[in-house]
Amino acid sequence: MLQSLSILIAIPLLLGSCNSLRFGKVKEHSEISLPNSWSVPSKAYSGKVENNWLKSLNDKRVIKITAEALKNNYNLKASALLLESAKEGTIIGKSARLPFINLGGSGSRSRNNENTREYNSNYGLTLAASWELDLWGRLKNLDLASRENLLQAEADYKAARLSLVANTAKSWFNLIAAQQLLDLAEKTKESYVANARIIERNYKAGDQTASPLAVQFARNNVASAERNLINQKLSREEAARSLELLLGKYPSGEFGSGNELPTMKKNVPAGLPSGLLIRRPDLVSAAAEVRESAQRAEASVKDLLPSFSLTGRGSSSGRKLDQFILDPETIVWSTATSLAQTLFRAGSQRASARIALQQNERSIRQFSSAILRALREVESALATEKSLAEQNKYLYTELRQAELAEKQAMRDYSEGLINIISVLEAQRRAVASRRAMIFLKNQRLQNRIDLHLALGGSFN
Repeated sequence: MLQSLSILIAIPLLLGSCNSLRFGKVKEHSEISLPNSWSVPSKAYSGKVENNWLKSLNDKRVIKITAEALKNNYNLKASALLLESAKEGTIIGKSARLPFINLGGSGSRSRNNENTREYNSNYGLTLAASWELDLWGRLKNLDLASRENLLQAEADYKAARLSLVANTAKSWFNLIAAQQLLDLAEKTKESYVANARIIERNYKAGDQTASPLAVQFARNNVASAERNLINQKLSREEAARSLELLLGKYPSGEFGSGNELPTMKKNVPAGLPSGLLIRRPDLVSAAAEVRESAQRAEASVKDLLPSFSLTGRGSSSGRKLDQFILDPETIVWSTATSLAQTLFRAGSQRASARIALQQNERSIRQFSSAILRALREVESALATEKSLAEQNKYLYTELRQAELAEKQAMRDYSEGLINIISVLEAQRRAVASRRAMIFLKNQRLQNRIDLHLALGGSFN
């Protein structure tokens, strides 16, 4: 009765001391609000959006390449192990709310000094159980925190998969672009070398259209083409190595690629809802981290309150081992209820509670920052999509006119209407336009992948 009375008196006193700490409020929400939708360039698009965004890239091999990366990438395998660890953590959090039972046994044997042939045997058996009563919900908070940690780990794993798929697709297209630029560099070098031979031959033959300046320009073009060819070979090898690393292969730089960059057939649909951001794995993870920090902050504050435990213990000892089986009544049982509250720990518990609340506030700020970053990534990708589409129209005209000018210059030169320098300039412009087209096509593919990555998947 006295023990119960002391507990009833201690509870309001401890609750009062806890309230006097004036801790901040635990939060689970961000103050950031999302726009209703984004405006995007292709307003004429009205068809159904694709479920599998990889298919929209119009390259069958990229699907096989990304599947291989998901199977063999070592970083993804490491992320999978973190997920398994988080699953085990939920078991630990749940077990803390259940009774703890421990069974122990002992045995000893000694010889009688007076009679060396006589031995004394003694056996002991102990069964102990304890259970902390979760009156304040502290253990429940920790259990919920472990579950939120699991949700966070699952989202991180999905984010790792999405990022791996996106980076593998981007590396694949970078490799194709590098191969196209290498092919163009080889053809350009061959063309410049052939032109230089013709110009030097005509100059030595006294052809007035082949001046010393034309010879110098021709030699300059050859040297520039040689240097560019060496650089493109290195770029192609580096692009292959980057892809091989993602595929979990030895980076030899000999990975084969396609010869043509695909053309995307579908445009970005208009009026994409901003709610698509909610499915982004990194935001799902950040939201789970906020909820986890809130649960741990609640548990840390409740840790200042007294804890109640029920304990039970049974033990017995005897000289015969079968005594415990034949005569269970020989076991002595005892039960107890305990109240524990730390009265002085130099403020460490209160400091821990304040730290937990600060971490909760910090996770809120980080989540808000992640939302703003996600909004910027989507807006930037959509703006780039529009800009690149407009650039493509003019670059197509630029390339077409440059190739026509190159052919016209060759005809005019053969008829003696222009000098060779005009031909070299027309060729240089055509090569520059071809290079620009390769870069732009790859850039559009890269940006479309970035858009899907920013949205967390397809346009659904």
